[in-house]
Amino acid sequence: MDTNLWNQMSAGVLRQRAASGAPVLLPVGATEQHGPHLPTGVDDFLAAEACRRTAALMAERGRPVVVAPSVWCGLSEHHMGFGGTFTLSLPTYHALLRDLCGSVRRAGFRRLLIVNGHGGNVLALGAIGHELSRELDLDIAVTSYFTAAEGRIAEILESRDTLMHACEGETSMMMAAYPDLVDHARIAEATGPDISLQSRPDHFVQQSRPFDAVTPTGVAGDARPATSAKGNAMLDACAAAMADWLIQWGSPTDDHGGTTTTRETSVRAGSAS
Repeated sequence: MDTNLWNQMSAGVLRQRAASGAPVLLPVGATEQHGPHLPTGVDDFLAAEACRRTAALMAERGRPVVVAPSVWCGLSEHHMGFGGTFTLSLPTYHALLRDLCGSVRRAGFRRLLIVNGHGGNVLALGAIGHELSRELDLDIAVTSYFTAAEGRIAEILESRDTLMHACEGETSMMMAAYPDLVDHARIAEATGPDISLQSRPDHFVQQSRPFDAVTPTGVAGDARPATSAKGNAMLDACAAAMADWLIQWGSPTDDHGGTTTTRETSVRAGSAS
């Protein structure tokens, strides 16, 4: 079977992929409330979907890659007031990622791209990725899939120029990738205020607030203009941007080494949370 998914390959095939220099994509997300119309697994599902589409593009170019099983739980304390949410403490999250990344390294792989789908993970992942790269002797890069093609996303969206939470963007991508999990009868209720993103460079003060103090619906933004066509366009644009970066990673002309943060390996907070 021709697959890029770690848990569909034998150990022998994975050893071959590691020996070929294939990078590993590790989707990380969250399981948390996403308003009245979306399932709690949005951030997990969409991070994994973005990785699968990226791997498919890499395969078309004859470049080996492996997509690891997704990390479905993240840092979601701010959503706990709504119920339906799992969260980890920061020390537990750090320890979990250390062991997972360590397993990737011990399986013979040398490069790992952590692909995040949850805004609440962003700040922690930047620090954790830097520390684990040194500790494990593993080349670790970190991105949030929704920052990979910010310009294109801004062109596609109608109600806002970025993703927020359970919004037009996330709802559109769920319509494209998991249409049966979207409750279309509740989309009319899926509106809420805009949110300030905690690590945007123009926001110099960071303050933690529970999400139920920000929006009674659990939504930030407006899901009503969502369509599956928009969702496919956004997911494809993000996958194309990540594939383009991966093709260059480790090449003789690669200038993404060291600890420099580039647009493609952004650890700035994205919009989804």
